[in-house]
Amino acid sequence: MSKLILFNKPFGVLPQFTDRGSETKRSTLSDFIDLPGVYPAGRLDRDSEGLMMLTGDGKLQARISDPKYKMPKAYLVQVEGEVSDESLAMLQQGVELKDGLTRPAEVERIDDPDLWPRDPPIRVRKSVPDCWLKLTISEGRNRQVRRMTAAVGHPTLRLVRWSVGDWSLEGLQPGEWRHAE
Repeated sequence: MSKLILFNKPFGVLPQFTDRGSETKRSTLSDFIDLPGVYPAGRLDRDSEGLMMLTGDGKLQARISDPKYKMPKAYLVQVEGEVSDESLAMLQQGVELKDGLTRPAEVERIDDPDLWPRDPPIRVRKSVPDCWLKLTISEGRNRQVRRMTAAVGHPTLRLVRWSVGDWSLEGLQPGEWRHAE
């Protein structure tokens, strides 16, 4: 059986085990996970939260992170503004970014999810509403979800990766990990 770890990466944690070249100490995966032989299968930006997967199995790592396998990744995304049906349709059809057209996304408006508080909290502006989306993509370009929502006029305020394939964050608090079943 291959070793696969599901980790709920908190906001502000680097998606790697070491932090070389930084003048100030930043939190890394090694602050939470002390297991030899596991490495991230894909990345999750420092300013994003949620599911990271770690394994020592190179084939599994490739299946999870290589876009050619089109493994779906679902995100809970808090965006600035009320998202129109037109903006949803643009995301569903694929959005033109500087590095080309994205694959079509599955996207829907959702009620505010029951998530842990973010530390630090997002910037709130009383004059600008926000809303939540569940957005599922099957590729993983650099900062793709943030760039997609910005391209349709709704900058991302908070980004939580909820699931990858059949694996999800269900039951994991920030900083917690468990072996996948």
